Amino acid sequence: MPRSSPPRRKPGAYRILSAVALALWTVAPDQEAQGQIRTEEPEGAAAEESRIPEIDGPPAPVAPLVISRNDEGDATIRAFRVPTPLTIDGRLDEAFYQGVTPISEFMQTVPVERGEPSERTEAWIGFDDTYVYISGRIWEPNGDDGWISNEMRRDSQQLRQNDNFGVFLDTFYDRRNALAFYVTPIGGFADFQITNEGNPNFDWNPIADIRTAFFDGGWTLEMAIPFKSLRYRPGTNQVWGIQIRRSILRRNEWNHLTHVPFAAAGNGSQAVFRVSMYGTLVGIEAPPTGRNLEVKPYVSSGIQTDLTATTPIRNDAHIDAGFDAKWAITPNLAADLTFNTDFAQVEVDEQQVNLTRFSLTFPEKREFFLEGRGIYSFGSGGFAGGGGGGGGGGGSGGGGAPTLFYSRRIGLEGGEPVQVLGGGRLTGKIGSFDVGALSMQTDGEPEVGARSTNFTVLRLRRDLFSRSNVGVLFGNRSKAVALDEGSNQTWGVDGSFGLSTELSLLTYYAKTHTRDLVGNDQSYRARLAYDGDTYGANAEHLLVGGDFNPEIGLVRRRDFEQTSLSARFSPRPASIDWIRRFFFEGSLDYLENASQGFLESRDRGGDFTVELENGDSFTASFSDNYERLIIDEEITGDIVIPVGEYDFQDYHLSYQLGSQRPYQANLSVDWGGYFSGDRLSLGIGNGRAELTPQISIEPSLEFNWIDLPQDDGTVRFDQHVVRTRATYTFTPRAYVSGLVQYSTGSDSFSGNFRLRWEWAPGSELFVVYTEDRDTDVLDRWSTLSNRGLVIKLTRLVQL
Repeated sequence: MPRSSPPRRKPGAYRILSAVALALWTVAPDQEAQGQIRTEEPEGAAAEESRIPEIDGPPAPVAPLVISRNDEGDATIRAFRVPTPLTIDGRLDEAFYQGVTPISEFMQTVPVERGEPSERTEAWIGFDDTYVYISGRIWEPNGDDGWISNEMRRDSQQLRQNDNFGVFLDTFYDRRNALAFYVTPIGGFADFQITNEGNPNFDWNPIADIRTAFFDGGWTLEMAIPFKSLRYRPGTNQVWGIQIRRSILRRNEWNHLTHVPFAAAGNGSQAVFRVSMYGTLVGIEAPPTGRNLEVKPYVSSGIQTDLTATTPIRNDAHIDAGFDAKWAITPNLAADLTFNTDFAQVEVDEQQVNLTRFSLTFPEKREFFLEGRGIYSFGSGGFAGGGGGGGGGGGSGGGGAPTLFYSRRIGLEGGEPVQVLGGGRLTGKIGSFDVGALSMQTDGEPEVGARSTNFTVLRLRRDLFSRSNVGVLFGNRSKAVALDEGSNQTWGVDGSFGLSTELSLLTYYAKTHTRDLVGNDQSYRARLAYDGDTYGANAEHLLVGGDFNPEIGLVRRRDFEQTSLSARFSPRPASIDWIRRFFFEGSLDYLENASQGFLESRDRGGDFTVELENGDSFTASFSDNYERLIIDEEITGDIVIPVGEYDFQDYHLSYQLGSQRPYQANLSVDWGGYFSGDRLSLGIGNGRAELTPQISIEPSLEFNWIDLPQDDGTVRFDQHVVRTRATYTFTPRAYVSGLVQYSTGSDSFSGNFRLRWEWAPGSELFVVYTEDRDTDVLDRWSTLSNRGLVIKLTRLVQL
């Protein structure tokens, strides 16, 4: 064991961080673009007036007018106070709707930029002392034959493939962050957060009441969003950013309140991420803040069998309890606490095929880590360009920027769960600063090699100009994985700069400290991207040192220096009425060993995509690969790729069935070389069959047949994953789903069945059954690995 010694100081890194922190405080953001307040501190009514940001757009309409516009397509709209609370039933039968003129001046974004919408849409914005009200009348003369609406479950990905009406609120009026709410004709609704014009968090679940109804000419909707579910600037008189969207998917048409050019809108759905192009909402009068404390206790009980544990257990019963709490310190800053944190209700990870030499990543699904997670995004920007991509990423070579904070490091060790004792989080906005702080404590689990550990992350990011920011991040893990004793630290500085509507620059510099790792422990990146509608190009350089070790983050590959180049041409052919767009793209990833300087990986290729007017798309691509292995690499089981240099090519064809169809899927075939062997892959991805608007089946299949020479001859090994999810939705807030998976790589067959019922706003009941078996799918004598049944009840109490 290495002798314990004090951590080595990093004076150079500390000086850099100190200088950047000073710059964060002293560099002033663009006051006009962000509506920053004056530096004087007036009192009383003058103080209230000083906090109202200047309008970035047309002047406010004077009541009873509801909207004003300028020649650029920008809009400012007025909200009106509702004299008596609205009954949220989707029916627009209150006097408010007769007394206030609806907003109806929408414009096409796709397929005709600034075109006239094919159908009429009307919207109202109102408020009282408790709620913000969003209402709409959606004209559709063909009734339910005219709209696509085949999903009811809250936050389902399929909702994005349905006709919908949505409102997007920039409550800080910082022109870069927003909260989204949208609903489909049959009442399925979703909500998510947008951070830094990107980084969507679809797992944010605020309290809101959303209902729909039908009338002879289409459908109507009402939303009641509590002020307590929102964060905004202090003061009564509010100025917010706002975008309103309607999609008409039978025509693949997207309409918005304001003009969003093709370059920012992409296929239409991406337009809402360009927060800097939102309209302005005036007239909202926020109520005084009260105690604004929420407590969410839980109780759970279950029974578990685990025959793979060091000490196997059978039918072990347990009962547990804990709580989460949220305190809104100010309207724009909130603290969260959690005690005896429980994640039993979380759906299991989907099985993946890994044919690379590097680790896979899985999405975070645990609720506590989801809210406000965009603040911890480091070095990845957030600009949601609509042009269609054009960046390198390392492909199967495993390149790509590391993740400095990967929340799945907390509560998991080697894929095994570890008890989270508790912790806290602070998130929000102070002036032009985004603030994030997180500290969590886990218990020790000797059976999986986990020690009781504290995880701490601090994040500060300052808005600059209209679409830029700079920030710092610090992370600490009290017990380093790489050491028997000692801790691990990570720190970094990043910047994201919107140089124009299409041009952006992204950069970061980061270091880590782990005792006894004395090599290159730094990483840096710079990426310049032009993302226009017809043309796009990226140039990027990335370095990850051999001893760069962020143990609260994720690094798929170390000790490399990568240069990536790409270019795109994506015309919209006016002469072919059934084709919306072509994409031609070429890319090069060139990756060298950072410590020795030799070429280690190279990937050069081309892609051709045809996007059809009906929503379908076809893609063909080619890749020429080079890999140099300096050690034998084990891919799976006893399959080893020996040291050597490998040149091989692969090809890809796919056809995406669009959302207008009752059966959807991405059908694909890949073939070509695989190091010194050959590979054939067939896949059905993102499959979905609509049986009724309440019942759906989502199959996903991936079959891989690989022939690879070994010392004792050519070996064929197969890597297949079969996955099916079935869902029955009772209401948008109650559903039962089952996920069944089989993987040949692990010879495992598993099932996860979940009932989720939001029985009161923010309060939920979960019933979860999980079973895993070690098996060959043809072997009826399968062996049980583990199974469990959990019942969990939560209750939200607002104080």
